[in-house]
Amino acid sequence: MTTKDRIYRSPAGIAGGVLLLAIVLWLGIDALVQGEDRTPWLALASMILVIPAVVAFTVRPAVFANEDRVRIRNPFRLIVLPWGQAAALRSGYSNEIVTESGAKFQLWAVPVSLRARKKAARRTARAERGGGRGAGRAGGIGGLGFAGAVDPDEGPARAETDKVMDDLRELMESRGQAESAQGEVTVRWAYEIFGPMVAGALLLVILIATG
Repeated sequence: MTTKDRIYRSPAGIAGGVLLLAIVLWLGIDALVQGEDRTPWLALASMILVIPAVVAFTVRPAVFANEDRVRIRNPFRLIVLPWGQAAALRSGYSNEIVTESGAKFQLWAVPVSLRARKKAARRTARAERGGGRGAGRAGGIGGLGFAGAVDPDEGPARAETDKVMDDLRELMESRGQAESAQGEVTVRWAYEIFGPMVAGALLLVILIATG
């Protein structure tokens, strides 16, 4: 029986996307209501083009993983990849999964944060110097330690996206040979995103050309 999906998304990306959508809607609706001549039409075309693009790159990306397969919902594609077809999970300047055939798919919902990695490394270094949670900085108040200390027994601190990659790698290694985790990789283009964007772009081009 297939287990329930683990869902991974970028909270920062979603928050940024919601903010951008709010700004686009505010400006667009204002232009529709208050604009004159061709302004409302230009605003409408721009909204039809921009809103799907914002959704695609901020709200849409997600990774759904269970014991049989991983579904990667990127801005313009949906990839379904059985664990039996996964060869490696790599983390560099981006997180990606590599298939047995050599194809690579980026995990948009699990962005690499070099800043978070450096912060985690500093926390680990401080914990090692201070002896864990119980030790504070020299001159600290009451010996209560510093915020974000790490217990050496729990291993080094890890950035959140690196923890996600660890979870996915564990699933890949433990389930790669399972019979239910075999199959073919499928890729579907996100026509629900492409359609409105193309329509908005065409309308915008027509309006500009006939202006």
